[in-house]
Amino acid sequence: MKHESIETNAGLLIILTLIVISIGGLVEIVPLYFIDSTIEEVKVEGKDTIHPYSSLELRGRDIYQREGCYTCHSQMIRPFRDEALRYGHYSLAAESKFDHPFQWGSKRTGPDLARVGKKYSNEWHVQHLIAPRSVVKESIMPNYPWLMKPLQYKNVRDRMRALKMVGVPYSETTAEYEVNVKRFGEDVAKNLDILKAEENLIAQAATGNYDGNASDVTEMDALVAYLQLLGTMVDFSKFDDGHFADFR
Repeated sequence: MKHESIETNAGLLIILTLIVISIGGLVEIVPLYFIDSTIEEVKVEGKDTIHPYSSLELRGRDIYQREGCYTCHSQMIRPFRDEALRYGHYSLAAESKFDHPFQWGSKRTGPDLARVGKKYSNEWHVQHLIAPRSVVKESIMPNYPWLMKPLQYKNVRDRMRALKMVGVPYSETTAEYEVNVKRFGEDVAKNLDILKAEENLIAQAATGNYDGNASDVTEMDALVAYLQLLGTMVDFSKFDDGHFADFR
């Protein structure tokens, strides 16, 4: 059949296009039903080390999205040698299982941030966000001085409840809290309690003092808290080489 006869027949073109799309979709989807798990198991001493964000980190992620950080920074290290040398271990599917939406991608105007947590000090992040070229001369990143304004967090419980509706294991009842204690440990479970969201947010900001100003909770506190968490939930030294390759 000649190309011209297909391209000039709208009905036939639509049918053939749908067939091709269906075949492509089946090739990608069907194999998933024959894999025991596509999400890696990341447990240390019987506890899941990958957990949902605390209320402060969640607000930081909201700000990260609001400011469009994802348009220049991906959070997905691919399993290639050059990426591993620059960024570290390739990203695990499990590391994004509580993200809605996830921050994968290949657009890197700036470096990938999947493992930026604890790589720099809080002070470095604050200075870099306020005036990027003061720490990285070649940076083309905009300045974000307004992040030092007070953080709005009165609706953080509603934000957590919305995520709970799509499967993120935040707790509101004693039973849900106990499940999280068994799954993540008590220290993490406390930060997943919706009813104590504001209290936990204020406490984490005061303890971390991410923006260097202990007198108030700012958007900078939240964003830096989020950035410092990225890539830190998995301690790869506790797993044998090739452990995570079994899930690929």
